[in-house]
Amino acid sequence: MQAVPQNWYLLLSTFMFCIGVMGVLLRRNAIIILMCIELMLNAVNLLLVSFSSYAGNAEGQVFVFFIMVVAAAEVAVGLALLVSIYRNVASTDIDILSKMKW
Repeated sequence: MQAVPQNWYLLLSTFMFCIGVMGVLLRRNAIIILMCIELMLNAVNLLLVSFSSYAGNAEGQVFVFFIMVVAAAEVAVGLALLVSIYRNVASTDIDILSKMKW
């Protein structure tokens, strides 16, 4: 028997995901946008672990491990790109970066 009902995990995961979506849609700083994407990935991870423990198997937890590995690689590449862009433009504002297309 779980100490915390599964509905609380679902609510927390939904709340975290909504904060991440709003951050991606409303913020203009590239670093903040990357952090909000990570928040959305962690919300999905929480949901997978919750369903995995509810079902009584560890398949969801293994899947979460792979998601965390891919997310860490994504952050490393994203931050490396941002550092390179910041050295050239001296800003991480998305509106300024959209002018670099051509």
